[in-house]
Amino acid sequence: MREVWQADFYRRPLQDAAGQTLWELLVCNLTRTFTYEALCSQSEANAKWLVEQLQLAAGDEQNLPSLIQVFRPQSLSLISAAGQQLGIPVEPTRRTFTLKQWLQERSNLYPSVENSTSEPYNPLAVDKLPPTPLPENLWGEQWRFATLSADDVQEAFIDRPIPILKMPEFLLPLNLGLASTVTVPGVVIYGGRQSLRLARWLQEARPVMLNYVAGAPSGLVLEAGLIERWIVATFEDQEVMAAAQAYEQRKQLSQGLHFLLVQPDDSGMTYSGFWLLRQD
Repeated sequence: MREVWQADFYRRPLQDAAGQTLWELLVCNLTRTFTYEALCSQSEANAKWLVEQLQLAAGDEQNLPSLIQVFRPQSLSLISAAGQQLGIPVEPTRRTFTLKQWLQERSNLYPSVENSTSEPYNPLAVDKLPPTPLPENLWGEQWRFATLSADDVQEAFIDRPIPILKMPEFLLPLNLGLASTVTVPGVVIYGGRQSLRLARWLQEARPVMLNYVAGAPSGLVLEAGLIERWIVATFEDQEVMAAAQAYEQRKQLSQGLHFLLVQPDDSGMTYSGFWLLRQD
């Protein structure tokens, strides 16, 4: 099976001899046993240049990947265009941990190179959209905070016939090294007749994490896709805010692991969607 690559193509705090901003392509596999890097001026930053570089990265035998993962919205359209020409699917995902670690390491080198612009630089900075309320026609009847033991997360859901079940292997408690007794926090939405419709909408939105945000009012914000943010609930009740704070504290103890469950009602008989999520 061919490898999965993670790629970033964006401007860096570097410039060429003519003072033009330089763009850098970084490509690696999931274990970083394979890496490729290349620079070009901003005027050359296009899909044609990317196609040539990806072919060079693949080598003489053209060992192109089965998938390219991209976390930066500004990179997505160009890399997708290049991938289309090469017959490689491109997946937008925030979960490019290997690439992000490499970007952070490289960012420490830029200030010391000769063509550095010395400008402030955050290699992972992405402008996120302001939070938007969930569409009214999707909202469920009620919601609550909940907890499961790490053991129950796998036992209760992994083999259940749930229409939408998202439990990536790298997020399974066992693979994160969590003890079976660790408490994993989550949110349950009772969707009533809209339950399956809400679950399908959430699946298209690609949930990443669900955070408590204190304010007036306080609320739950779902981070989804690459930069999308959705207001799941708002509240001013002191008891709910205390439960929300406990939810965030439990996330710290579970290595950021948490869950989102959508079900028609509180009978526990049927579920519409279950997602394992993790704090970035």
